[in-house]
Amino acid sequence: MKKIEAIIKPFKLDEVKEALQEVGLQGITVMEAKGFGRQKGHSEQHRGPEYVVDFLPKMKIEVVCEDRVVERAVEAIISAAKTGRIGDGKIFISTIEEVIRIRTGETAEAAV
Repeated sequence: MKKIEAIIKPFKLDEVKEALQEVGLQGITVMEAKGFGRQKGHSEQHRGPEYVVDFLPKMKIEVVCEDRVVERAVEAIISAAKTGRIGDGKIFISTIEEVIRIRTGETAEAAV
């Protein structure tokens, strides 16, 4: 099993969620995040001096899925989240050793 973590622009969340559902993934975790990469924030001015906003709003999505679904899930995220502009985000994939559903005690793929 793999865990896919995707950092995306907030306004792309609904499109990514729908794309993952079309691939057959039912459970996702979503968190609000702030960060920057090459985008490096931007300057703003509000009633006086200019100030720099270093951290930009992002959404972090986490999905755990079977190995056979990973490629389709990643393609779905890319196609739904891509704007072609700087700051579209990143995808991280890592191996999951074990999953346990707390309610039933199911393990491995049955728990996903």
